[in-house]
Amino acid sequence: MSEPAAARRAEIWVEKYRPQRLADVVGQDRITERLESYVERNDLPHLLFAGEAGIGKTTSAIAIARELYGEAWQSHFLELNASDERGIDVVRDRIKNFADKDWSGDQYRIIFLDEADSLTSDAQSALRRTMEQFSHNVRFILSCNYSSRIIDPIQSRCAVFRFRPIPEEDVAATVRRIADAEGIDLTDDGVEALVYAADGDMRKAINGLQAAAVTGDTVDAEAVYTITSTARPEEVEEMVTSALAGDFTAARSVLDDLVTEKGLAGGDIIDQLHRSVWNFDIDDEAAVRLLDRIGEADYRITEGANERVQLEALLASVALENQ
Repeated sequence: MSEPAAARRAEIWVEKYRPQRLADVVGQDRITERLESYVERNDLPHLLFAGEAGIGKTTSAIAIARELYGEAWQSHFLELNASDERGIDVVRDRIKNFADKDWSGDQYRIIFLDEADSLTSDAQSALRRTMEQFSHNVRFILSCNYSSRIIDPIQSRCAVFRFRPIPEEDVAATVRRIADAEGIDLTDDGVEALVYAADGDMRKAINGLQAAAVTGDTVDAEAVYTITSTARPEEVEEMVTSALAGDFTAARSVLDDLVTEKGLAGGDIIDQLHRSVWNFDIDDEAAVRLLDRIGEADYRITEGANERVQLEALLASVALENQ
């Protein structure tokens, strides 16, 4: 690998290729159109962005600041991560101090609070009061995975935007564009693997591409599945198909390979099972029963149960039912 290529790959591609304008944000056209209208009128309300990780919430917030303030956007934009700083003191101190600063020339500044659903109830109550107190010179953009965890008084003060997972065609186009820019030979099956592994998360797709590119100048499906610790769709299908045929031993053998040889986490396998349910050749009733068992296993793993035991119990239950 040449030294210039190695130097290029030392950069973080997620940041290097982060869209600078709202118009460049992919997969969220309806949302960005409405946000652009706010920017054009310079009339920004408080905003609440809800949705999964890696789908453009933070990028949209930064793009708004860039378009409103130009090169000086960083001095008008305060970003906090609520998952790191969850206490009420964050709201009372850092946010309030920034909001209370005296400045001239601009109508308002922006406070971006990422992962706002991690804030405690007391902190959210304090935030609600701060939003009221400084609404004349500060606009809040709150980002969360679950809007249901944001108290109603805050939601009612915001324009709520629900971001969707990035469509597969947009993920594929983006990773191809980045690969071309970085001089990476990205195969068609490599693109398909990145799209599958990302599951609508653009950040995961770009990080997967960069990680796979470190191993060489060609990125194919094998490199992607290995570097992202993702099971191939056909492996998941083989495992479940064996269980549905009543062959627990064969299903357990595939599971053993995924967990022991490839090092996949139980939660990741559960996620892939959930995504693949409707791809199996089973009737609706059987799919519903399988989903019920996947949900139960997921809950138990989340509560701290042994991942391997729960996955084997899931396969055993499915196999026993079909013997």
